[in-house]
Amino acid sequence: MDMHTAGEPVRIFDAAGLGVQGATILQKRRDMGDRFDHLRRAMMLEPRGHADMYGAILTPPGDPAYDAAVLFTHNSGYSTMCGHATVALGRFLYDQARVQGRTQTRFTLECPCGPVAIEITPDTDPAAAPVVRFESVESFALTLDDGIDLQGFGQVQFDVGYGGAFYAILPSYRLGLDFHQTPLIQLVEAAGKLVAELRATRSFRHPEEPDLSFLYGAILTDSDRLAPGRLTHNLCWFGEAQIDRSPTGSGVSARLAVAHARGQIAPGDSIPFAGASGQTFEGAVARPTEHGITAAVSGRAYYMARSELILEAQDPFIHGFTLPARFGDFLPA
Repeated sequence: MDMHTAGEPVRIFDAAGLGVQGATILQKRRDMGDRFDHLRRAMMLEPRGHADMYGAILTPPGDPAYDAAVLFTHNSGYSTMCGHATVALGRFLYDQARVQGRTQTRFTLECPCGPVAIEITPDTDPAAAPVVRFESVESFALTLDDGIDLQGFGQVQFDVGYGGAFYAILPSYRLGLDFHQTPLIQLVEAAGKLVAELRATRSFRHPEEPDLSFLYGAILTDSDRLAPGRLTHNLCWFGEAQIDRSPTGSGVSARLAVAHARGQIAPGDSIPFAGASGQTFEGAVARPTEHGITAAVSGRAYYMARSELILEAQDPFIHGFTLPARFGDFLPA
């Protein structure tokens, strides 16, 4: 099933019969990468996917208290949390329950970062997509006002927030770039350069789980402050140069955690976030936690296609391909 949330695609694949092994969802994530990564590549990469494709692989949950378990995938591997896919899965699970004659509006999704609570609010128009709201795992500010000497940009100040994944967060003006007037490609290149330097020189440690201890991406924002009710825009660079079309649910959670740590927002304050597509998520601090906050994020997802992918044995791209950096890459060494 292909869906999108705020323009960001998500391809849902039911892997219940695949035999992904592991007592925990993180063990299943590792097993998927070790034994079945060719299927991720086939679904995400060209010609069946594209460089900015995203996926959600459903597996049986490890605990009967969970309604479903998911492995998030992208063009270069596996995410630990994904807000836009969670919104899509919320609608998908809600509609699947309706097909089975059940009305279920609350679900618990087992994600690699931990359990995520989902609530569905049907629209008064039965033809409209429902609003899907999720409360993620504990989000927190790892560092505030950190800095790095970035070639071509000088000393750059940034924060690091966690919303199920770690992000470097900063307003684009700290890179000398006007968020609204700079060509998108320049924002993308600057974010990628920052991520590459931080990954090469810094460590990002989750307090409980080593598998969550890595920098997933960078978020460039239009301002260094969040204000209740005021629209904010951001650009999310993640994985290996993917650009999220949506506002990025895990990134929204991380931005809320950083803003809360700075005293900019309080529980209950609601803020609209927009990503590269211009469509919005609504984000709020649901409640404070010991080390940060529980973030609440809501949005709507839409169906695009129901399809069957065919993998022919003689297809040279049976497991996908990526565009080369140069044509010389095709030449023999």
